[in-house]
Amino acid sequence: MSQLAVTVIGPDRPGIIADVTGALVGTGVNLEDTTMTLLRGHFAMMIVCAGPIDEVESALEPLQGELVITVRTMGPEHEHAPIGAPYMLSVHGADRPGIVAAVTRMIAAAGGTITDLATRLSGGLYVLTAEVELPASADLEMLDRALEITAEELGVGVTLRPAESDDL
Repeated sequence: MSQLAVTVIGPDRPGIIADVTGALVGTGVNLEDTTMTLLRGHFAMMIVCAGPIDEVESALEPLQGELVITVRTMGPEHEHAPIGAPYMLSVHGADRPGIVAAVTRMIAAAGGTITDLATRLSGGLYVLTAEVELPASADLEMLDRALEITAEELGVGVTLRPAESDDL
């Protein structure tokens, strides 16, 4: 059995998750990792599962057209080994281009990795939340200062705090 990545994108409607997962159940695959969300009235889903690619593609074929569905074989699984302590990053302020790029660049420069990120635009308010892992070697004071400077340049507020187990 192949490790598969399935992506589904299309206009939202009731029953998409039931239709896609119902089709997959018929092939005998088990959903291993999933993420699903709404983005401006469009449904987006990513699924990792193990199964026969031909059967999975055939089972999902009737949903094509309304939905854009891709199925691809993934390479060998690389278990995510945490690089350090988990943190929660939040950014909020007036919307403008470059917020995600600038803030995530600061995390990367500190040797950190983003394990989950979501953004929302509500009226003129832009909100970013992310789960971040930072290595023990990261200079947290320097990172906090870099984030403050970046946030000031962007005209947004930023908070980086240790994650509690309830946050994750």
